[in-house]
Amino acid sequence: MAHMFLNGGAMRGGPLHHLLDDSPLIASTRTAPKYRFYSVDDVCPALHPVSHGGASVAGELYDVPLDVLRDKLLPAEPPALELGVIEMADGSSSFAMLLRRGYSGALVDITAHGDWMLYRSKKGTDV
Repeated sequence: MAHMFLNGGAMRGGPLHHLLDDSPLIASTRTAPKYRFYSVDDVCPALHPVSHGGASVAGELYDVPLDVLRDKLLPAEPPALELGVIEMADGSSSFAMLLRRGYSGALVDITAHGDWMLYRSKKGTDV
């Protein structure tokens, strides 16, 4: 099992949540304030670690079997994202999907929102 921080479509109520195969939710939580937060092509969110000017981002922490991560979650992620390790608000570490290094597609900085669901609801769009 691995801790996986989710902040987009695999969260509760999202279109990819079923891919978790009933992995247990540990907590609704936040990252440490060390990330810029982007909407990628207005399809999915992405975290990007920074040394200055970061913020805390809301999401859900799950205990996910590695085979579920390998066979279901990762194949469903868009090419703009890659698996990485992040710092949580409590100082612990977790896997999460990060903006792929060198990605050059359309990005909207949504760091001020700090929450994908909040950003989408303010835009009037679904997850």
